[in-house]
Amino acid sequence: MNLSEIIDFIVKIVGNLGYFGIFLMMFLESSFFPFPSEIAMIPAGYLAYKGEINIYIAIIIGTLGSVAGAFFNYYIALKLGRRFILQYGRYLFFTESSMKKMESFFKKHGEISTFLGRLIPGVRQYISLPAGIAKMNLYKFCLYTAIGAGIWIMILTFFGYYLGVWLGNEINIKEIIQTFNTSSLNSVEINIKSYLHYIILTMLGIVIFIALIYILYRKKRK
Repeated sequence: MNLSEIIDFIVKIVGNLGYFGIFLMMFLESSFFPFPSEIAMIPAGYLAYKGEINIYIAIIIGTLGSVAGAFFNYYIALKLGRRFILQYGRYLFFTESSMKKMESFFKKHGEISTFLGRLIPGVRQYISLPAGIAKMNLYKFCLYTAIGAGIWIMILTFFGYYLGVWLGNEINIKEIIQTFNTSSLNSVEINIKSYLHYIILTMLGIVIFIALIYILYRKKRK
């Protein structure tokens, strides 16, 4: 099954199962079965534009799914430990090298890394593992994970929604997701470039917000 077929399959799940499909896909995205969250939440935003689902409920459900998937990883790491993860993680393409990177990131940034990591591709799916191994406080873990996941999911969902507002029914949602994942705008037939400044401004605001939280957190620790 190639990328296009996988995207098509997941988009259909979200479209056919609605909120449950969103929860399921985001649970899997945050657990040991990682795939890009764009595949679920951009279509969810577009469905909200079409009036098929409520955008705010979709964001909440997506966030809950992410927290549940992250808790799954956290619990496995907490109860079964590092050795178990390394022994069986390789079957899901999670190597010892990946584990060391996650542990290094967690050690460098502390517990707030469970928030920061939700906004970084390749980190968000696995940052729960060192948190579990370190026996991080569960309340803090869920809180930081929910805030980080919520911000990222909100960005993706509103991105999908405003694609509908700007471009109407001309969207090939599968093509948009492939572009989002490959970071290539040239392969898309519709003109998204004229709307990039909205997205950039939104992302800039989020980055500033995250930076302020991180600075305040570091000052508090000192």
